[in-house]
Amino acid sequence: MKKILIASVSVLGLAGAAYAAEVEGVVTNYDPATKMIVLESGEAFTVADGVSLDGLQPGGKVVITYDDGTTDATAVTVVE
Repeated sequence: MKKILIASVSVLGLAGAAYAAEVEGVVTNYDPATKMIVLESGEAFTVADGVSLDGLQPGGKVVITYDDGTTDATAVTVVE
């Protein structure tokens, strides 16, 4: 019984470890070949497959949602 409880607690702890974070900034560059967005702040994010980039252009303001602790963008929203 103790082994099952310990395994369950370990799995639950790992499931809660990934958090989403957001950053807002101005796009300086987007490279479709590498799927990399670079912001004026110097931060760079790799866009995950299936993420919509409608309206993305250099000089435009965006909000990027990414997995905290990584640079993997899970959503990109163009701010008007």
